[in-house]
Amino acid sequence: MDETYVGGERAGKRGRGAAGKALVVMSAEVAGAGIGRIRLSQGVAASAASLTAALETAVTPGSTVLTDGWSGYQRLSDCGYQHQVIRPEAHVGEHPLPRVHRAASLLQRWLLGTHQGAVRASPLPYYLDEFAFRFNRRTSRARGKLFLRLVEQAVAVDPVPNCQLGAVARD
Repeated sequence: MDETYVGGERAGKRGRGAAGKALVVMSAEVAGAGIGRIRLSQGVAASAASLTAALETAVTPGSTVLTDGWSGYQRLSDCGYQHQVIRPEAHVGEHPLPRVHRAASLLQRWLLGTHQGAVRASPLPYYLDEFAFRFNRRTSRARGKLFLRLVEQAVAVDPVPNCQLGAVARD
């Protein structure tokens, strides 16, 4: 589990506390040497409460959670997870969490390529859901089942009128 910031290039501070960027909390399943399923959510802050809430919706209690040494992850073992800190301090250039970092890189490349980097905070959860849906089904051989799941989701979600779509686009 780790977090990343999306929102295009901006002058100023990088990483936590960067102005004009949205926090994305990411979880990637370990599947041998590769990445299994991923879960993405837009975070409010990189605080312990926000990260724990994101973890509880994405990961089954009792699972082993690998993180960096960020203080927001220190109490995960109190919430019923087996917490393992991979890297207690930051070293630029090292990737102790390669699966989640690779997924973050793919997400940012997808947002830049598909949406030209013009992603605003209000519709970001929809983009994250789409990316996770596509990523988690990337190796599926049953294309008909993918279409069925997409139609099921489209029917389950209420329609959004054009006037509301315009308001989202202006955010």
